[in-house]
Amino acid sequence: MNAAAPLIIDSTPTVERLRVHLQPVPAFDAIPRDHTLAPKGDFQLNPGFAPFRPGPLKPAAVLVPVVAYEGGERVILTKRTAHLSNHAGQISFPGGRVDAEDPDVIATALRETEEEIGLDRGHISVLGALDAYVTGTGFAVVPVVGLVKPGFALQLAQHEVAEVFEVPFDFLMDSRNHQRHKGVFNGVERQWWAMPYQDYYIWGATAGMLRNLHDLLHGETAGAGQR
Repeated sequence: MNAAAPLIIDSTPTVERLRVHLQPVPAFDAIPRDHTLAPKGDFQLNPGFAPFRPGPLKPAAVLVPVVAYEGGERVILTKRTAHLSNHAGQISFPGGRVDAEDPDVIATALRETEEEIGLDRGHISVLGALDAYVTGTGFAVVPVVGLVKPGFALQLAQHEVAEVFEVPFDFLMDSRNHQRHKGVFNGVERQWWAMPYQDYYIWGATAGMLRNLHDLLHGETAGAGQR
């Protein structure tokens, strides 16, 4: 796989825990195409869940960018522009669907990150991945976790990304900041994780992936596999 070149970054307890607990990044053919075979997704809080769009799941990847600052790790998140066809205006990780030219999932995550926020892959060292996450829009998203060296510069794709911000890693991994919200979509009541931070409402698939990362680091499996 075409992982980014390793970086010399002082190790921290958080980084070491990520290295120990994260999974290897899966090959394309290991990404589930059927939501009933996927281990993680919106169905974790919604038994009987099925994507709104019929047909095989579309493979995608996001980067979970963990910046290694001296004062503690922080996670880069984006706010999507309001006119997009999928997840408009929502908080998300940089990423997108797999292109035919991508040699592997890491390439997808790094390419999309460069295209969306201009974060050069030379600042990123891939640590591993989480289970693919199935969204209500019919994607099987592989969260690739990358350690980011400070000193980077960003350039936003204005048509796709309205804003970039950072959240302390410890805040996102603190279960006291995890809330279960519910609403009605397409006439069906749905539940989702939410992690409000300052003026940002982190929810849905992004919050679900972060919750799965929390559970992985803390050895918890509650809610996994419910359908």
